[in-house]
Amino acid sequence: MVLPTPLQAFSGMPKASATTEKQTIVDGEKMTGAEALVRSLEDLGVKDVFGVPGGAILPVYDSIKDDTKFRFVLMRHEQAAGHAAEGYALTTGQVGVCIVTSGPGATNMITPIADANMDSIPMVVITGQVGVNAIGTDAFQEADIVGATYPVVKHSYLVTRAQDIPRVLAEAHYIARSGRPGPVLVDIVKSATSDVTEYTKENPVIEESSNDRLSEENVQKAIELIQTAKKPMIFVGGGAVISGAQEELKEFAKKVDAPVTDSLMGKGAFDGTDERYVGMLGMHGTKTANLSLMESDLLIVVGSRFSDRVAANPKTFAQNAKIIQIDIDEAEINKNVAVDISLIGDVRKVLTVLNQRLDSLSHTDWMQEVAERKVEVPLNYNHDVLTGPYIIEKLDEITNGEAIIATEVGQHQMWAAQYYKYKHPRTLLTSGGLGTMGYGLGAAIGAKTAYPDKVVVNIAGDGCFRMNMNEIATATRSNIPVIELVFNNHVLGMVRQWQTLFYGERYSHTVLNDKVDFVKLAEAMGAKAYRITKKEEVEPVLKEAIALGEPVVIDCIIDSDDKVFPMVAPGKNLDDAFDEQDLLNQK
Repeated sequence: MVLPTPLQAFSGMPKASATTEKQTIVDGEKMTGAEALVRSLEDLGVKDVFGVPGGAILPVYDSIKDDTKFRFVLMRHEQAAGHAAEGYALTTGQVGVCIVTSGPGATNMITPIADANMDSIPMVVITGQVGVNAIGTDAFQEADIVGATYPVVKHSYLVTRAQDIPRVLAEAHYIARSGRPGPVLVDIVKSATSDVTEYTKENPVIEESSNDRLSEENVQKAIELIQTAKKPMIFVGGGAVISGAQEELKEFAKKVDAPVTDSLMGKGAFDGTDERYVGMLGMHGTKTANLSLMESDLLIVVGSRFSDRVAANPKTFAQNAKIIQIDIDEAEINKNVAVDISLIGDVRKVLTVLNQRLDSLSHTDWMQEVAERKVEVPLNYNHDVLTGPYIIEKLDEITNGEAIIATEVGQHQMWAAQYYKYKHPRTLLTSGGLGTMGYGLGAAIGAKTAYPDKVVVNIAGDGCFRMNMNEIATATRSNIPVIELVFNNHVLGMVRQWQTLFYGERYSHTVLNDKVDFVKLAEAMGAKAYRITKKEEVEPVLKEAIALGEPVVIDCIIDSDDKVFPMVAPGKNLDDAFDEQDLLNQK
C-alpha cells in the first residue's frame, strides 16, 4: 500500500466507507481474523508496534510470531504504549500503532488518545473487545471504549466480523495520516479475531490533495499585506512540522525578511540557530519574541492554533498587527484569535504558492531593532549553581543540537524548549495540548525504537518520573538505550512556581520529600544510574551516558525554588512578560 505523504493527504475528514481496491495476494488463503490483522499491518508497512497483551486480544498476540515483519515492543503499562506510538509517529511522520486488550487495557489508552488528538499525531489504536454475543452484558473486562473515546478521536470503528479487519485497518491507517492527522480507534471483538476468513489485501485509493480551498482572492490580499508591512513577524506552529515545510519556511522567512518565533509544538520547523530566530512565543517565551510580536504590524501564522499558552489575552494579542493565518483545518480559523486573512491548505503547499509570487523584501531597520532586543533582554538564569537550564545548555553543546529530545510536562519542559536549540523538525517530543505528565519516557522509547542510532534523551521532573518510572524496565528488557534525565527538585516544580507567585506561597501537596532513591531504583531495573549534585559533574556524566549505549537514568539534584522565566501571568498581555529581576525591582 502506498501511504499518502503530507502533500498527497486530502484535507478534511474522510468517510469511513472510503472506496478501496482489493487485490488478493494469496488467492483463497484462509486465516483467522487475528492472523489477518497481523498480515494487514505488515502489508501497510508497519515496522514497529507497542502494546500490552490481555484476554480479549489474546488471539492477535498468538498470531505475532518470531517471523512477523514488524517488531513488537512490550511496554509495562498501556498508557506508555500509547505514548510510545505517539513518539514513534512524531519522529518518523508515519502512523504509530499500539495493541492493547479490552476493559482497563483500553481505558488506559484514553489519555494517549486524547493527547494525540490535541497535538495532531497520527496513531492507530487497536483494542480488544469481548465477544460479539457478550457486548452489553457487563462481561468481564467489558468497556464501551468507542463511546468513551468518541470526543477525542478523529474516527473510530467497532469491528464485529473477521472479513472486515483488513479493510478497516487500511482505512484507519489512511484516516489517521490524511489531512490534519489524529488518532483512530479500532475496537475488535474477540470472536472476530478467532473466526476464519479469506484474506484480501486492501489498497485504499489515495486522493491527491489540491489547493481547492485556497482562495485566490485571499492569496492576493496576503501578498499585498506582506509587501506593504514595515514590521512583519512569522509565528510557526506544529502544522509546519507535520507538513514537512522546513525548506519552504526558510525560503519564506528570507523573502519576507522577518524575525521568526515558534510555539512549543513548532520547534525545529525553523532552525533554532538561525539569526532570524528569536525564541519561543507565549507564557514562557522569550521577551524578544513577546515584545516584538506586540510591536509588529503584520503577523504571519504558519500552522498554529493560538492556544491559551500563546495568546493569554486573545483580545489584545498582536493588537497592532494584521494577522494572516495558514492552516489545513478551517475550524481553527477565528476560533481563538480573530484574523484578517486565512489561507486554508497544507502549510507546505501554501508556502510554495507564496514563495512563487513574492519578490524578496527588505526590513533592515526592523531586523536591526529585533537583533538589539535579543541582546538587551536575553534568556538568563543563575550560573553559580546547578540548574535545569545549565544542564540543557550542556546537553545541547555535547550533542550539537542533533539529539531527539522528549520531555514530560512542567518546568523542565519549558527549560527544554528555551535552552535546547532545535535545528530540525521532529526532534522535540512533548505533550503540548493535553500537558500529560508521564508522556515523555514512553515517547522516548518510541523514538529510539524508530531511530536506534540517534541519541534520545527524555527530560523529566521527579514528579513526572514517579508516573512512568516502571518503563525503565521496558528499556532495559528490550535494550532500548534511552537516557532519562531527571530534574529532581523534590517538589512539583511548575505547580509550586504558581503557588509562589499567585497563591501566597501555600505549598499544598506539592512537596515530594519522600525516601525514594532514583539511582537505586534505576539500578534495580537494570539501568546504569548516576547522581549529579554540582555543575562540574554534568559534562562528564552526559558524555559517558551517551557513549554507553544502554539505558541510563541521571538524577540531577536542583533547588526546589528554581523557576521558569520569563513568564506571562494568565490573562495578561505578552508585553507584560516578567522575569526574576522584574520581581526584585518591584520590591
